[in-house]
Amino acid sequence: MPGYDANCGLLITQAGATVSTNSTPFSDLSDFVALPRVGALRLAPDGSWLAAAVQTLSPDRKKYLTSIWRIDTQGGRARRLTRSAEGEGSPRFLPDGSLLFTSRRPDPGRKKGDSDDTGDGAALWLLPAGGGEARVVAALPGGITAAEAARDVTAVVVGAPVLPGAAGGNGAGGNGIGASGAGGNGRGEDAAGQDARLRQERKKAGITAILHESAPVRFWDHDLGPDQPRLFALDLDPENPETGVAGRAHDGQDDDQDERVAYTPGLRDLTPEPGRALDGEAFELTPDGASVITGWWQWHPAGESHCELVLIEVGSGKRRVLLSVPEFDFGGPRVSPDGRFVACLRERHGTAERPVDDTVVLLDVDGAGEPGDAGRDLLPGFDRWPADLAWSHDSRALYFAADDGGRRPVFRVDVETGEVTRMTPDDGAYTELNPGPDGRYLYALRATVDTPPTPVRLDLVTGAEPAPLDCPGTPVTVPGQVAELEAAADDGQPVRSWLVLPRTASPENPAPLVLWVHGGPNSSWNTWSWRWNPWLMAARGYAVLLPDPALSTGYGQDYITRGHRDWGARPCADIMAVTDAALARPDIDADRVAMMGGSYGGYMANWMAGHTDRFKAIVSHAGLWTLDQMFGTTDHPMFWRRQFGDPMTEPEMYEKNSPNRHIDRIRTPMLVIHGNKDYRVPVGEALRLWWDLSRTGAEAKFLYFPDENHWILTPGNARIWYETVFAFLAQHVLAQEWQRPRLL
Repeated sequence: MPGYDANCGLLITQAGATVSTNSTPFSDLSDFVALPRVGALRLAPDGSWLAAAVQTLSPDRKKYLTSIWRIDTQGGRARRLTRSAEGEGSPRFLPDGSLLFTSRRPDPGRKKGDSDDTGDGAALWLLPAGGGEARVVAALPGGITAAEAARDVTAVVVGAPVLPGAAGGNGAGGNGIGASGAGGNGRGEDAAGQDARLRQERKKAGITAILHESAPVRFWDHDLGPDQPRLFALDLDPENPETGVAGRAHDGQDDDQDERVAYTPGLRDLTPEPGRALDGEAFELTPDGASVITGWWQWHPAGESHCELVLIEVGSGKRRVLLSVPEFDFGGPRVSPDGRFVACLRERHGTAERPVDDTVVLLDVDGAGEPGDAGRDLLPGFDRWPADLAWSHDSRALYFAADDGGRRPVFRVDVETGEVTRMTPDDGAYTELNPGPDGRYLYALRATVDTPPTPVRLDLVTGAEPAPLDCPGTPVTVPGQVAELEAAADDGQPVRSWLVLPRTASPENPAPLVLWVHGGPNSSWNTWSWRWNPWLMAARGYAVLLPDPALSTGYGQDYITRGHRDWGARPCADIMAVTDAALARPDIDADRVAMMGGSYGGYMANWMAGHTDRFKAIVSHAGLWTLDQMFGTTDHPMFWRRQFGDPMTEPEMYEKNSPNRHIDRIRTPMLVIHGNKDYRVPVGEALRLWWDLSRTGAEAKFLYFPDENHWILTPGNARIWYETVFAFLAQHVLAQEWQRPRLL
């Protein structure tokens, strides 16, 4: 029986031969978690270089730190620009080429005695275009979470969390409170000053409580409140932007407190008392810096909501609605370089009759939204979901990416004619689109199932193959190859997948198979995954099947509709059809098969456990188990009510699709995994599943992470996740003795 010896790094084949698997970083988990990971890209105004946010292991190997690297657009060597124990991120450029970024690193200009305890603690830093030391240009008590700069002038708007009692009185758009009005303190403090005072009072009083008066209360992995996201205008000196806010000193003095807190007086509050309107919303300035455009959530009774698109005048703080239709969410605005248009994503809410659908809409920046106006659909006949919008240099076209048949190509849509052109005929999955200033090149991150995200240069004129740019962590050699596999489902619908094969797989030495079902469910296996990496399995001799069943993106709206309100049976049938096709291959061992999945994939793991005994083992990570229970505990119950109804009055869809109703049929050994900080699929799902498996006598293990969320993100926990999965599969698929991971 073949197996994997973790001590010597050798794959043991059926014939007894051994093959070294130590030639790639996937054989040793320590090497894998240490691989640098490039994320955000931002192109300098002159097009000469890209600022890339790159994650690397901290010196103690307990967390990832992000630093900013300079990527040469002409193919020169990359070099690191920032370095600190706290890390840096969110690179943005001013028109003169100066680089803005956020960091929690200590401010060398902070006065002795100033407190470093300012909530999130991230400040906005500026690295001058001409060289020199980076310095703080803005700080707020709760930290700065985002920053955007205007294209043509030195204007910046930042996002920051602020306690609701910090009303302020001197910010544009404020309410006159501060000197003596309600909520003021007689000191004329602005919102930042009041926020600093309130935070210190909460801390000294030992208060961590949050009072909610309406939905929402949580989001994915964090509590919402007590502070609320706001937008602030940062008035930099256009002649010397590195000096900070024009005409104001960086003081942070708090006369009546024992310690001082770091914040920048003079930041103008553009959104006083926003409630939860700005949660998770991206914003962008017009090129002249006169306005900021953002999504703006409207929350209604019983948790219903829709997201408007609004324009806020930076000078006055006046807010104007551009688009607002209750059945749509608008977000991700992008303003054309000439300042005339704004494009944004429009998501149509799902209902019992139809699933969610996405498109791109266009409107005039100077236009006023009429009631019911949903914007001009730029893609009326385009049957894919667009994302990653980016304007061409001449404002005549938009570039975007969209899942398409197991890929994620770049497309171009002509704003005037609506003509859509595919710009990348290769297998790449593209994100972080950055069109160059002369229209010749487009820069992006390109990934595939077997290639991690890599900065590339696309020649828009010649259409040449994407040119990789030097970047830490790339290229990476994988321990095998990937093939494409398609099969017909029981209704005749083609279902495609990727099949990852280890180097050792052959008819003489067929590989055991692990079926991995993706999350979402509106998603696709079309790109690299650091969290669910099939090459770690391939390095241990497994083949990995990555199917795109009904509900997956990239195959048209009808393909999604096939699984709408039928989350269990329809996708399951698709998955089993393509699994049968994989098992018919001579290089796959049909007698040694396991199944895994996370989020929706975890739901499918739970569903399959109660509907088939074909698998030797099943791994369920963050999986849904009892749907009516989860409806009331997830951070996003309105998603379910729109499509499945209310379980109290319309229980049919919950009962039809809930895996727990088939608990008595589970015979396959299961490994249940969940993080306590998961608010999208709350840990109660795993606890209930674990209890149900225990009370029925099913063979199961429960791997629990008290301080992780929907994703297992810290390096140490990611390693133990994989070690446990490897040991569980080795026991049940390879018939090896169970070996409990040493640190568990």
